[in-house]
Amino acid sequence: AHCQIPCGIYDDYARIQTMLEDAATVHKSIRLIVDLSQKNDPQSINQRVRWIMNKEKHAQNIIDTISDYFLTQRVKPDQENYQERLVKHHTVIVLAMKTKQNVDEKYVNQLKISIEALIPYYPKK
Repeated sequence: AHCQIPCGIYDDYARIQTMLEDAATVHKSIRLIVDLSQKNDPQSINQRVRWIMNKEKHAQNIIDTISDYFLTQRVKPDQENYQERLVKHHTVIVLAMKTKQNVDEKYVNQLKISIEALIPYYPKK
């Protein structure tokens, strides 16, 4: 996600946008996995596996960004609404995990909403 020196170079809003892009990729992956599940030819099976791997990767990107960037560097105990912030960031991690475990679009829709809920903490500058 970002160095932990700390270097002081942060673009929180960009990280949020990247997570939203990852969530969109997870969403597309889920739709294509479901579509390709109706086909059993070798090419469709190959593509389905590739989309599953893609879904896993982008969900993990979100988990890594929350844990390695936000929770270690940007969410601090002395901040206003610290516990609320922890809950909202943890919600993103849990929903990203659920998108790895499922192909139900409800989880990725909830994931997108949970990422968007972080925007007030990290507005565009």
